[in-house]
Amino acid sequence: MKQYVEAGKIVNTHGVNGEVKIEVWLDSPAFFRKFKRVYLNGEERKLLSAREHKQFVIARIEGVEDLNAAMALKGCVVEVLRADAPLKEGEFFVQDILGFTVVDEQGNTVGKLVDAEETPASMLYVVKGESEHLIPAVPQFILKIDAERQLILVHMIEGL
Repeated sequence: MKQYVEAGKIVNTHGVNGEVKIEVWLDSPAFFRKFKRVYLNGEERKLLSAREHKQFVIARIEGVEDLNAAMALKGCVVEVLRADAPLKEGEFFVQDILGFTVVDEQGNTVGKLVDAEETPASMLYVVKGESEHLIPAVPQFILKIDAERQLILVHMIEGL
């Protein structure tokens, strides 16, 4: 696994004092706000402040003091150290499980996990095989993720 986790992307500036608007790729803006440091183009920067704004984070980043400095970062991917983001047992970053083979309870291959889409109800795993399946990323459907074997065991129902 990579040392860094892609946590989001700077999509715009906010105001004239160097704040940036970050599209969060982690579980939530609240989870992102816990970090004290971020990495931009491999360079460590302190996260001076971060607040939630809808599904985004408005942040002040060390060394970004004005609108011009913030504009220069537009489009930049924000990374965090994996060590700074401890996960509970059985939790994974989506980027770590992309490409895993998805199988049903009978051992039939459903396809490969190619993407995850955030919806108001839950995250949906996009699985491509002979056809595309959208599988809710909830315990009722995602029975087990085996990182060692790169397998995801799912409970399929008609219509998925």
